[in-house]
Amino acid sequence: MERKLSAWSRFCGFLLHKVLGWKSIGEPAAEEKCIILGAPHTSIWDFVISYLYYVGKGHDPKCMVKSSLFFWPLGPILRAMGGVPVDRSNSTALVLSIIREMRKPGYFHLAIAPEGTRQPVKRWKAGFHPIAREGGLDKVYLAMFDWGTKRVGIFGTYTITDNAKYDIAEIQKLYEAQGLVGKTPSGYVTH
Repeated sequence: MERKLSAWSRFCGFLLHKVLGWKSIGEPAAEEKCIILGAPHTSIWDFVISYLYYVGKGHDPKCMVKSSLFFWPLGPILRAMGGVPVDRSNSTALVLSIIREMRKPGYFHLAIAPEGTRQPVKRWKAGFHPIAREGGLDKVYLAMFDWGTKRVGIFGTYTITDNAKYDIAEIQKLYEAQGLVGKTPSGYVTH
């Protein structure tokens, strides 16, 4: 079903494609609820590019943002862009609060950076896994922002299993096969 784009969506698409020169790949999730993994996450600009992509396609993304960034004037801007403030010091409470949000009626597309930080990491975080399982989701969407080719979008899905460690390793392989480059290339570690 074709979504009718608002003036804001059209502007975001124009800004992404015509002004910033990015190319969109794939389409946002069709489901009412989903988790979208986004990598490589090496810069705050990844958030901006992904926001422009998703909104430019007529969707309303949500993403977890550390609560310390919700100060004036940045806080209201982050909220308007779908930012959900989270306290990363208590990972259990963070996951449980997102599961509660996922279970509420209505549309909820949650973007998560599985690296968990903009710093280079070898092991991605598993927080998305219990959120997906407890939220009744059987798959996650795989999204990328490739600063080397200026491509952004969804390149696939991954059906999750009961084994989070296995799933994370397999998902990392799928991302590595894409040959992605982060805005800060040294911030993305591959195996």
